[in-house]
Amino acid sequence: MSFNKVEICGVNTAALPVLSENRKQELLRTIKNGSPEEKKQAREEMIKGNLRLVLSVIQRFAGRGDNPDDLFQVGCIGLMKAIDNFNCDKEVRFSTYGVPMIIGEVRRYLRDNNTVRVSRSLRDTAYRAMQFKETFLSEHNREPTVEEISSALDLPRENVIIALEAIIEPVSLYEPIYTDGTDTVYVMDQIGDHNDDKNWIDEIVLKEAIRALSDREKRILSLRFFKGKTQTEVAEEIGISQAQVSRLEKTVLGKIKKDL
Repeated sequence: MSFNKVEICGVNTAALPVLSENRKQELLRTIKNGSPEEKKQAREEMIKGNLRLVLSVIQRFAGRGDNPDDLFQVGCIGLMKAIDNFNCDKEVRFSTYGVPMIIGEVRRYLRDNNTVRVSRSLRDTAYRAMQFKETFLSEHNREPTVEEISSALDLPRENVIIALEAIIEPVSLYEPIYTDGTDTVYVMDQIGDHNDDKNWIDEIVLKEAIRALSDREKRILSLRFFKGKTQTEVAEEIGISQAQVSRLEKTVLGKIKKDL
C-alpha cells in the first residue's frame, strides 16, 4: 500500500476539507460549551476538518512497511484525544497541540507491534512516563521536563531517559510533519531541538538547563556563542570587567555540563 494513494481507510484524501484556524477555534469552543447536539456536530466537523493533519503526520512513518490504513486509524484516535483535551483558554494553535498527540498515539501502536524486543521493566517505565506526559500536556499545554517526569514517577532521571530512548525511533528534527499552507510544523518545533544528531531527550535537558540560568547568564551565553562577541566586547556591553565575564562564562558552562 502507498501513503500517497488517494483513498485511505475508505476516505478520499483528495477531497478532505481544510478548516481555517478561526473555524477550528469556534468548533472547539462549541465542543466545550455547546449543547449536546451542538457538541456532537462540532466534534464531527472538527474531526473531518483535521483528517489532513492525521494524513500529514502518518506520512513521516512511510518506509517502515506498516499498513497506512492502520496508521491512519490510530492517528485518528490521537486526533480525537487532542480535540477532547484541548484547552481553548490557551493561546495555542490546534495543530501545535494535536501533532504530538497524534505522533504519540502512532508511536504507541508501533511500539506495541515492534519486533525489536525491549525489556518489560524498561517498557513499563516508558509507558508510565508517556502516560504522565499526555496528562501533563493536556493540563499545561507543554511537554513536561525530564525532572518533572522522574519526580512524578519517583525514579532517577537516568532511568526515565533510558526507558524513553528505548522506545523512540531516531528521526531528523528538520523533518516537516505538518503544514496547513501557511505554517509548517517541524519535529524541532515540538521538542525545542536544533540539532538532529543528538537524542531529543538530551536536547530537552539542555533546554531546561539554559532556562534555569539567570537573565545575565543567558545574555552572556547569547552574546558569546550566538552573536560571536569576544569577552571584552561582552564586558563593555554589560558593564562589567572582562575577568567577570570569563568567570561567569565558566560558571554557566559548568552548570550546563553538570545538568547534562
